[in-house]
Amino acid sequence: MRTRSVPLVRTAALILTTPLLVPVAARAADFAAPRPDATRPTYTDWSGGYVGLEGSAGGSYGAYNFGPTTIGGRPIPAFKSGDSTGRSDQGRNATTAVGGVFGGWTWQAGPWVYGIEANLDLANLKRPVPATVAGFGYADADPAFNVVRAKTDLYGTLRGRFGLAFERSLVYATFGLAGARTRYLASYPDAAGGVAGAQAERTGIGFTLGAGVQYAVTDTIALGLDYRYLDLGSTGRFTLGAVPGLGPVSTRAASTANQMLARLIWYPQGLRLPPEAEAPEDREARFSLHGQTTFVNQAVPGFRSPYQSGNSLVPHQAQATTTATLFLGFKLMEGTELYYNPEFSQGFGLSRTLGIAGFVNGEAQKAGAPFPKLRSNRYFVRQTFGLGGETEEVPDGPNQVATRRDVERITVVAGKFALGDFFDGNAYAHDPRVDFMNWSLWASSAWDFPANLPGFTQGVMVEYNRAEFALRAAYTQVPKEPSSDVLDPRLLDRAGANIELETRHTLPGIDQPGRIRLGAFSNVGNTANYRQAVVLTQAGLFADAAEAASATRRPRRKSGVYANLEQALTADLGMFARASLSDGRNESLSFTDIDRSLSGGLSLKGTAWDRPTDTVGIGGAVNGLSPSHRAYFANGGLGLLIGDGRLNYGTERAVETYYALNLTKMLTLTLDYQFVTNPAYNRDRGPVHVFATRLHADF
Repeated sequence: MRTRSVPLVRTAALILTTPLLVPVAARAADFAAPRPDATRPTYTDWSGGYVGLEGSAGGSYGAYNFGPTTIGGRPIPAFKSGDSTGRSDQGRNATTAVGGVFGGWTWQAGPWVYGIEANLDLANLKRPVPATVAGFGYADADPAFNVVRAKTDLYGTLRGRFGLAFERSLVYATFGLAGARTRYLASYPDAAGGVAGAQAERTGIGFTLGAGVQYAVTDTIALGLDYRYLDLGSTGRFTLGAVPGLGPVSTRAASTANQMLARLIWYPQGLRLPPEAEAPEDREARFSLHGQTTFVNQAVPGFRSPYQSGNSLVPHQAQATTTATLFLGFKLMEGTELYYNPEFSQGFGLSRTLGIAGFVNGEAQKAGAPFPKLRSNRYFVRQTFGLGGETEEVPDGPNQVATRRDVERITVVAGKFALGDFFDGNAYAHDPRVDFMNWSLWASSAWDFPANLPGFTQGVMVEYNRAEFALRAAYTQVPKEPSSDVLDPRLLDRAGANIELETRHTLPGIDQPGRIRLGAFSNVGNTANYRQAVVLTQAGLFADAAEAASATRRPRRKSGVYANLEQALTADLGMFARASLSDGRNESLSFTDIDRSLSGGLSLKGTAWDRPTDTVGIGGAVNGLSPSHRAYFANGGLGLLIGDGRLNYGTERAVETYYALNLTKMLTLTLDYQFVTNPAYNRDRGPVHVFATRLHADF
C-alpha cells in the first residue's frame, strides 16, 4: 500500500491572511465548513523563471563509433566503444557521473506549459575499447595497446519544453540543440617498454530529444527526473600521434548518449499550488488510472576482489535504474475487470545485475537497457464470483477499480502478470519501490518463481477467499531456459505450479493483526543437473561446469517451499520474517541462485517524531546453497546472477536499513544502505558496502 502525506508547508498567502480572517469567520465556522475556492485551478502554475542542480551517478549510457581507423595508412576494422552498461569488461568497471546546473523560463496557458531551458554538465564518461591490432605485431589482448579511447568532459543543451500540468506535477517533452567536448586519446607500447600516447580534442554539435516529470514539494522547490537522448554527430578525420614503427593513428568518431538525471529545482518567484484534493468517497467505478515512476542511484566503493569471472560484482562503480508505469483498469461488467500495464524501464543494476545472489536493487532487471525500453508487462482479466454474505468496499488503486465485493469469493485471473502480485505478499517487505530493495528481503528468495527477464509470466491464478483465510494457486509458463526472456509455450509438459495458504489472525495480548503465508512450488523447465555438470567437468569432457550445463540441459523439475510472516506489534511498528527452501539439485530458471534463505526485520512509521508517513526499516538475510550447487560454482559454473570462476564457500549475508522520507502525497525520497558479506557465497570477496538513493512518485 502506498503511503500518503500532507504538504510540508502551507502557502504564504494562507499564513498571512488567516489571522485577519479569524475574527470575521469564527462564528460562521461554527456552523459550516469553509467552501473550496472554485475559481482556483486544480494544477500548479509553473510560470516564471527557475534554476537548479542536476546529476546522476551511473545513469548515463552512450557509445562512440570509430571508423574508418588507420594505423600508418593501413585500415583496421571499425569498432564501437563500450558503455557503462556492462557490455564489456571496460564498461563493467566504469563509473559514470554527470552533473551540473540549469536554468530556464516557463510560460503557461491553462494546464499547458511551454518554455526554454539551458544546461551545462560536467562528466567523467570514459569509453575505452581496444582496436583489433592483429597483424601489426601486437597481441589483441595487450592491455597497453588501447588504440583509441574517448572521455567526454562537458555537455550542454539548449532545449524547448512542452508539457501538461496536473495537481503538483508536470510531465513534459523536450527538444533542441546539444553539444559536448570530448578528448580522444591513443596509447601504445613505446620502445622503452612503457606506454606512450597522444590526444586530440573535438567539440560535437547535434540534437537532443527527451522527456521528464517534476513534482512541486513546496511553493518554491521541486524535484524531477529528466531523460535525454543526445546525438552529437560525427567528427571529421583527425590524427592522434604515431605508433613507433607503424605510423600515425587517425580515425573518425560519431557519438550518442542516453542520460537520466535527478533534478533539484528552485523557483525564486514562487509557485501557485493547487488546493489539496480531498480523498474521493469509496464508490463503484468503471475506470481506474494510476501511474508510478522510480529512480534508483546505487554505488559500491572498493572491496577485496582478488579474481573475477563473467558474473562477478566489480568494485568502484555506480549504476542507476528508472521505471515508469501506467496502471490502466476497466470494469467490463459486474465482477469482470480488465487491466493493462505498459512500462518504460532504463538502466542496469551494479555489474549488470550480477555478482550477489540476494541482489541489492529490486528495480534492477536482467533485461536492462541503456535507453528507455517499453514493455507490456501486465495484461490480464480478473473475474470475481461473489458467494454471498458480508461485503467489503475496495478503494480505487493501481490495478484495482473501486468496487464492492463479497468477502467470501472466488477470483480467477488469466493473462500476463507477476506471481508476486498474488503470492508471498507482506505489508512491510514486498515492494522495492517503497520499502526494502534487497531481493532476499522483499521475496522468499529460494522460491524460483517462473518469469521472463523483467519478472512476468503468463498463465492463470485462482483464489478462494474468506475473512479468516485465503487459498490460491497458479499454473504459468516458464522460460525456455535459465535467464531466458522467452516463455516456453509448452504448458502441458513445461510449466510452473504454485500454491499458497494465507491465514489471518489477531495476536493475543496486543490486539494487533498478522498474517502467515505458507507456499509451495514445482517447476519443470529446460535445465541442467548440478551433480552431472560437475562429474562431466571433472572427467575432462568440458572445460568448466558452465559449458557442461549448457550442453546437458533437458526438462527437469525444481521444487520448494516457503513461509512468510507479517505481524503488527503496535499501530506504527511491524515485523516480518521469511524462510524458503528449494531442492537445490537442478538449475534455477528465473529468479536467483539461492537454495535456502532466512530473512526478517522491522518497519517503523515516524509518528513518534511527528512524521507519521515516513518509514524506517531494518532487515537482514542469510542465503545458502546445496552441496551440489556449491560444487557447480567451484568448478567454474555460472548461475543466473553469480559465478566467480571458483568458490571458497560461505553463506551470503546481508543487512539493509533505509529511511523513506515522504515529501508530498505523491513523492517519497529514500536513503538506503546495505552491507553484504561473502557476496556470491565467496569468502575470498568483499565485504561490500552499497549506498543508494531512491526517488519514487505515484499518482
